Amino acid sequence: MVHLPSDEALGIVTPILVYWLYSGLYMMLGSLDRYRLHSRKDEDLKNLASKRHVAIVVLLQQLVQAAVAFLVFRMTRDNNTSTSGTSGGHTTPVVVIAKQVLVAMFVIDTWQYFWHRYMHTNKYLYRRIHSWHHRLVVPYAFGSQYNHPIEGFLLDTLGGALAFAASGMTPRTSIFFFSFSTIKGIDDHCGLWLPGNLFHSLFWNNTAYHDIHHQFHGSKYNFSQPFFVTWDKILGTHMPYKIEKRHGGGLEARPAKRLS
Repeated sequence: MVHLPSDEALGIVTPILVYWLYSGLYMMLGSLDRYRLHSRKDEDLKNLASKRHVAIVVLLQQLVQAAVAFLVFRMTRDNNTSTSGTSGGHTTPVVVIAKQVLVAMFVIDTWQYFWHRYMHTNKYLYRRIHSWHHRLVVPYAFGSQYNHPIEGFLLDTLGGALAFAASGMTPRTSIFFFSFSTIKGIDDHCGLWLPGNLFHSLFWNNTAYHDIHHQFHGSKYNFSQPFFVTWDKILGTHMPYKIEKRHGGGLEARPAKRLS
């Protein structure tokens, strides 16, 4: 039997549990029609993948994610043992953890932006791989990690592994960081513009921002995910949004300027 240090085991399992618990919470909230960016009818008519298929594909991706996390923890164990926050009875300074988190955010955002954009501009990759994610024209919470298995490995799993290695964070820090990034990704796909949502106040890259990208008129914009809009702004693919009331009830995220 393979023995894993507790922090490593939690680093593997916790983000997956958080995914289903947090997305399940959104599903339990009910219809909340007045806060939905799309109607229930649109979700049924426009989405091209069943919820059962989405759940199976997500679970497959998370199985691969767990295996890669196990390997990455094993390969970096010596380094983490010598620099962990518990060696010698000392704790890692908060400023060091903050630096690690910011580096990890930058790595993930950069990795995701350029691969994500390339998968839109390369017709073969879009048709064969990335179009899976866009089968959910109307996103919902547990569809956040619904991708073609190749994309799930390349963008999410490998990107996360690179962020972990480049930042130098410990497995303990990774528990919190990847749980937070999981929650952020779910929130971006939840399809609800709820009052008081801190993600909408603290991040320009949020539910409405990513919803624009999932619509046909915004497919060439808002590639940045999951944290900041930096690369979109630098490279001219930024499309700001405005929230308006939708005809027939509910809300709608619309481009705040004319699309070219």
